[in-house]
Amino acid sequence: MMSYSNLIKYSFFSILSFFFISCSGPEKLDLSNIESEVITFYENESEENNFPSMMISTNGQQIVDEPKINAELAVIENKNETNYKIGIEIRGSSSQMFPKKSYGFETRSSDWSEDIDVNLGGFPEEEDWILYGPYSDKSLIRNKLTFDLSNAIGYKASNVKFYNLYINNDYKGLYVLMEKIKRDENRVNIAKLEDDNVEGGYIIKIDKPTSDGGGCNTCYEDSFSFRSTYDENGYLSDDSPIYFIYHYPKPEDIFNNQKDHISSIINQFEKVLASDNFDNADTGYQSLIDIDSFIDFFIINEITKNIDGYRLSTYINVDIDQKIRMGPIWDFNLAFGNADYCDAANTQGWLYNFNSICPGDIWQVPFWWRRLMESVYFKERLKDRWQSYRSTKLSNASIDSQIDSYLEYLSSNKAISRNFYKWPILGQYVWPNYFIGATHDSEIDFLKGWISQRLNWMDGQINNF
Repeated sequence: MMSYSNLIKYSFFSILSFFFISCSGPEKLDLSNIESEVITFYENESEENNFPSMMISTNGQQIVDEPKINAELAVIENKNETNYKIGIEIRGSSSQMFPKKSYGFETRSSDWSEDIDVNLGGFPEEEDWILYGPYSDKSLIRNKLTFDLSNAIGYKASNVKFYNLYINNDYKGLYVLMEKIKRDENRVNIAKLEDDNVEGGYIIKIDKPTSDGGGCNTCYEDSFSFRSTYDENGYLSDDSPIYFIYHYPKPEDIFNNQKDHISSIINQFEKVLASDNFDNADTGYQSLIDIDSFIDFFIINEITKNIDGYRLSTYINVDIDQKIRMGPIWDFNLAFGNADYCDAANTQGWLYNFNSICPGDIWQVPFWWRRLMESVYFKERLKDRWQSYRSTKLSNASIDSQIDSYLEYLSSNKAISRNFYKWPILGQYVWPNYFIGATHDSEIDFLKGWISQRLNWMDGQINNF
């Protein structure tokens, strides 16, 4: 693999050439200082070393969407370089349309023959990782902000960290290292299933089927999913649009009796929730779920008004006690007003009512949330939890401070300007942007203003429960 110092010299010329050859940059951007800024940055190797970087070499191979190819990874952090063997692939669904790709990778042994656990980013040792490349999210921080807020309130989410990414000596932009969702003591801490034993932990998700063996965006198969017996309105149906995809065990590893077991747990919960006595403290939904996980999941998705919330990238786990828990959370690049469809940018209105706003959408929200919001007990618990968070980690001042800390860190290391040198999309529409800011500062101003208005609206609603 190319050494760090040589990579810096190479990258200077490639990036500088990009900016003076490209004619696609938005007119509103001031590019007059690009040359001096890039030269200054790349000549100061110690400055570059202060910001974490990942350098991947594919040895001439192209990274594709399955299968993973063998590659080499160098992580430069605190002026130290650590080298790994990895298997890497392109990941994502709709995001694959963007030129800035996201990647999934596994850390592997020296001969690539087996996966091995390693410590990346200061996170607990594991083998499965995600490199998320923010593109349509021009704030660059929506995912990290959401995950950090979730962890701050004690609702465990994946650890995330900023890195500069290079692939084959080509600078790819600012990325976020993320822990992939999987069963693990330090990730989703549920009991391991042994062979065909049904007693243990499960992870399922509500999502598109494309990454799980489906041949199209709407093609769900019994091999990797099961269908709800209730439609989006809470009525028994053979044609429900709600599907649950096996995540742990993986579709190729799960036994038929385990499929039956996890589907029966979900079916029983939905049956109780749809019943007249669903709110009974002893026989109703309260005995079947971890209520706090449902409330925290609700709060995070409603604060962000994540247009995919509840209906896509929605994970559910069940431990050996068979109680249903929501989470972990995932995928918030279209949150905080960053979507121009289905009223997503409106700071008012409950996200869980998505079905009434976009009844024609393929992916609908399960009836769970509408039904839970008919429960006096659920709303009382929600109100208490909301007021506690709003006085601490979810206060306006706390969230603004969190955002400002990202900006100070990224700006001082020129990570923002470098990213938009590589991807000159400020001032341009990138699907599905609602707001199009001419500068990164204006994107942040929109984000902060949107969050403030959203919090104020939710205060008015929840405090009046």
